[in-house]
Amino acid sequence: MRRILFLRHAKSARPEGVADHDRPLAPRGNRAAPLIGSYMASNGLIPDLVLVSTALRTRQTWELVRKELPQAVPERDEPGLYEASAQKMVIFIRATNPAVHTLMLVGHNPGTEDAARLITGGGEPDALSRLSQKYPTAGLAVVAFDIERWRDVAPLEGYLERFVTPDMLD
Repeated sequence: MRRILFLRHAKSARPEGVADHDRPLAPRGNRAAPLIGSYMASNGLIPDLVLVSTALRTRQTWELVRKELPQAVPERDEPGLYEASAQKMVIFIRATNPAVHTLMLVGHNPGTEDAARLITGGGEPDALSRLSQKYPTAGLAVVAFDIERWRDVAPLEGYLERFVTPDMLD
């Protein structure tokens, strides 16, 4: 069994004159990210590896989530996640070390949403319904695969176990 946690960065600010890559979290994002981290901790959703886009808002999101987890988690900055398409995200997933059973990707839309939808073929009905409507900032999709190797991840083969948003936890 393999599991992928797709986390879209929390709500970011848009300061004038600041490059997109350097945009920080907004106050709402600073409140939302720890809620997701706390949810992950209380539900045993602890990744074996986290790939994080190098954009400031994704780094800040991950730092706030990480602080809520009960243990340290290996992480890697992944510049390719910035502006990554769904197909590019699947390439990262398929290249994951076989020792990793739960992989987390902290990225951006539309790539995060598109990748979660691309690989999901079924799942928990309420989660599927929410995912089909909107993928808000700090949204967390958990997709499971009954596979031995990451390279076997394929479109529509995953099972959406849950889709959690900060407004569900607040």
